[in-house]
Amino acid sequence: MVLSPLRVLNPVTYKFVSTIFYSAKIIGKSNPKRLWNQYSYFLRRIAGVSATFAFFWPVKKKKHVIERTATGQPIVVLDVADNLFESGHYEQCYDLLKEYELENSVEIQWRICRVLYNMSKEQKYDRQYKKTLLLEAYEIISEQLEKNPDHYAVHKWYALLVDAKSSQDGIKERIRQLETVKKHMDMAVTLNPNDATILYMLGEWCFQIAELPWHQRKIANVLFASPPHSTYEDALDYFLKAESVKPRFYSFNLLRIGICYFKLKKEDQAKYYLRLAASYPAKTNDDHTANTTAAEYLKKLKAY
Repeated sequence: MVLSPLRVLNPVTYKFVSTIFYSAKIIGKSNPKRLWNQYSYFLRRIAGVSATFAFFWPVKKKKHVIERTATGQPIVVLDVADNLFESGHYEQCYDLLKEYELENSVEIQWRICRVLYNMSKEQKYDRQYKKTLLLEAYEIISEQLEKNPDHYAVHKWYALLVDAKSSQDGIKERIRQLETVKKHMDMAVTLNPNDATILYMLGEWCFQIAELPWHQRKIANVLFASPPHSTYEDALDYFLKAESVKPRFYSFNLLRIGICYFKLKKEDQAKYYLRLAASYPAKTNDDHTANTTAAEYLKKLKAY
């Protein structure tokens, strides 16, 4: 009697199959070997092959197709989710992660917050829906902060979401939360000093403080005994560190480096980074904004 392969699928394999086929093109382009390993794994699971005969299949014993994180979460799920996210397929990424939300893995939870945050920046959504997305992400990350106070990504996304949420509540509230945001960014970089995004975030914090207009500085003077202070030099230092950790990882990091050099009247360096930002492959709204803004600054430099 021959059983249909579908009858021997276990629940985990069943969940993965549709996602793997959906993202096969994405993964295959970036890492064909990993796609083949995942495909081989599914063949073995579907066929119900005993580990005794694993050598007949293309995956080597020493290469575990599905490893697990410290919390026991299958890494293959995280790999697929990360590929979907990096390719800008936010809704599909969110749908996948939500399937595993009840497992309460911190690796799943902070990724849900990440994709919700990026969805909230999409132009196709109205303001109220964006606010709903941010509130959902904020509630998730706040709970994770209590449960996982030593996880760098939790502090990283808590800082970002506090800033984004406070921005929805007006300038005064955003200024009030500046120190909280900086505190969690500092904690994140302490826990993981080689995360380029955290270094960018710290640079952005310094940049925004340096850019504060006079009326917002007056609000800060009222709210704080010692108002937050930073300079373009401080911001540039973080942006350059981020670039050294992971070159060309983010269009806005290149843009900010260019703008900082522009503000510091270092035209040659400014032109170099602004050109990189202007020609950066545009996959997201941020990339498009970076392209446009960099081009505007380059026009200003030509006008001098």
